Amino acid sequence: MKGCLEEVARLKEALHKAEAVVIGAGAGLSASAGLTYSGERFEKYFGDFIEKYSIPDMYTGGFYPFETLEERWGWWSRHIYYNRYADVPNSVYPNLLDLVRDKDYFVLTTNVDHMFQRSGFEKKRLFYTQGDYGLWQCSRPCHKKTYDNEQAVCEMLSRQKDRRIPTELVPRCPVCGAPMAMNLRSDNTFVQDEGWDQAAGRYEDFLRLHQGQSVVFLELGVGGNTPGIIKYSFWRMTAGNPRATYACVNYGEAVCPKEIEGQAICINGDIGEVLELCCLH
Repeated sequence: MKGCLEEVARLKEALHKAEAVVIGAGAGLSASAGLTYSGERFEKYFGDFIEKYSIPDMYTGGFYPFETLEERWGWWSRHIYYNRYADVPNSVYPNLLDLVRDKDYFVLTTNVDHMFQRSGFEKKRLFYTQGDYGLWQCSRPCHKKTYDNEQAVCEMLSRQKDRRIPTELVPRCPVCGAPMAMNLRSDNTFVQDEGWDQAAGRYEDFLRLHQGQSVVFLELGVGGNTPGIIKYSFWRMTAGNPRATYACVNYGEAVCPKEIEGQAICINGDIGEVLELCCLH
């Protein structure tokens, strides 16, 4: 991080002067906060699945073709609980909140772990574009509604044996009886419910309100999986506003187009370390 101190100072100054901050958050931010999907953490919670099926990481396990719904929800109840409801004793998200707490800010994220709201960010300033581990939907889907799953997930976790939950706990749609599914954008069955539509509207309103102002587009841990949602739109909006700053913090992937180099701050480093430095006075 020693070679990044000048850029960190520029980021602190840009955030201090900004009239608004738009945070774009990808998987790298939560990984820095401790929500890693492989390695020791994965082995701790999914050792029996690894032994049985040689699943290499949590992301891959989410697509594994388990033969029964009981075993599928044995996997997913753990996946949901440890990535959505279990505490993460880490200062990454609280530090980020400290940096923008007194600013007019908005968060656009492809993460589905709800760490922003769990860390104190205002719900009305959040747009989870790709869904939420804490919500289920009909797998067909027969209607545009989502359902909170915390109580059901906790019961699944406490009652599962040999990687399976009891049959009576398999969640089914209250309307058509089909199996429930995760409210995650993976195909064209993803349900954009009323809450999703409202959040999308608030984001568009925020961008219109601050058009042409001194805005920092702060991109944190966004990879190349869905760059059109955050990365490309941040580049485009920065290029269209000479008073805007594009700031990217990403370990090994902090880049920007030549067209906005003069408005960009790119820091190749650990997000948690950069945020901690920014919080030092």
